[in-house]
Amino acid sequence: MKNFLVKTIANAGALAVAIWLIQNITLTGDSTGKKVLTLVLVALLFGLVNFIVKPVVQLLTLPLFILTLGLITLVINALMLLLTSWFADKLDLSFHVDGFWTAVLGGLVISIVSWALNVVLPDGKD
Repeated sequence: MKNFLVKTIANAGALAVAIWLIQNITLTGDSTGKKVLTLVLVALLFGLVNFIVKPVVQLLTLPLFILTLGLITLVINALMLLLTSWFADKLDLSFHVDGFWTAVLGGLVISIVSWALNVVLPDGKD
């Protein structure tokens, strides 16, 4: 449970940095509290997409992974971010990623920040 909470906090932090750095990734809301709640919900959704959909996509693109020496991971991360944005729209959450190249850049930022936060935050595997 603690590991799930740490990963959700890391995802929320990484998404917040991507929203702050990249103009076409937006999170809107009336108040700061509503934005924080939306960010946590989007982080949970992003974690769920990465847990369920990403392994299937990685398995299906294994030949491309080998052929591109792993660079296809950037595209997969971008697609997961776009899928999260689509689900957020369907769930009436005010999170939006505008375009594929924005998602590629956002996926790169989220991967780097999430990795750094997972190194710093405790993982509960004491």
